[in-house]
Amino acid sequence: MATRWLDLVDPTSEEILAAVPVHVDPDVVEALAAPAAADREARPLVESHGAYVFAVLVATLPLPDGGMALQEIDLVATPELLVTVRKTPRDGGPAFDPSVLRPASEEGLPVGILAQRLIDDVADTYLDLLDATYAEIDALEDRIDELRPADTRTRLSELRHELLHRRRTVSATRAAVRRILDGRIDVGEHALFPANVERLFGDTYDTLVRVTEELDVARDLMSGVRDHLQSKIAENQNEVAKKLTVIASLVLVPSLVVGFFGQNFAGEFQKGWWTLGVSTGIILASTLVQLALFRSRRWI
Repeated sequence: MATRWLDLVDPTSEEILAAVPVHVDPDVVEALAAPAAADREARPLVESHGAYVFAVLVATLPLPDGGMALQEIDLVATPELLVTVRKTPRDGGPAFDPSVLRPASEEGLPVGILAQRLIDDVADTYLDLLDATYAEIDALEDRIDELRPADTRTRLSELRHELLHRRRTVSATRAAVRRILDGRIDVGEHALFPANVERLFGDTYDTLVRVTEELDVARDLMSGVRDHLQSKIAENQNEVAKKLTVIASLVLVPSLVVGFFGQNFAGEFQKGWWTLGVSTGIILASTLVQLALFRSRRWI
């Protein structure tokens, strides 16, 4: 059975024009041929161009070092053919793996179902993103007593920016899927996305809604970790203040006693030993009382 799917990796404009069966707008060809940019993220979208549908998708791939790789996948879909364009990330990561399409293509399923399975597979990568984000937040919370506060604040700031970018990506993908569900994206009279295919997109939309809500939960969890960090810093400052108070108090009373008696080391031999004995006794007694008081309050 003839294939309904053609896969390209980092193609040139000539290869794109040779692959698509219809006339494609120059702007679309330029977008398909443009390499993945390292300084900006592609924005997910789905557009209808009369005889074909053009889409930009962005999948996420959690990395072992805690980072996140973005994988751009573009597609041009007609009722007869699906052309996917995978772009290799500029950070050296792998291009997106569209293996989910191979069984469906071999079965000769309609192009609309192929497009739905690809978009659904991209949405599933956001679930992997959630798992990696929750694991990172849990690890930060578990190690908050071991890491330096500055390191924890830095990682929280990085996670916050990553969550904001990922939520923007998920929201744009969800809006694009919603346009398909509403029937605003199609070729001809529902030739590409008939009613049964639109119902399949409903499951994809539910996944994207769940991811959006879970990202909000992750942001709340990060706020909890940040509050925990602030309370830990305040607690450490209180402990330092207690220790300084103990030191100041232990020094203050002896200073007050010797100042009251007007003592100095050279003059004690002329005044007699009684003043030295009295002051020393007061100092020792007051010091022991203070130490017992601080010990009972667990300041030392």
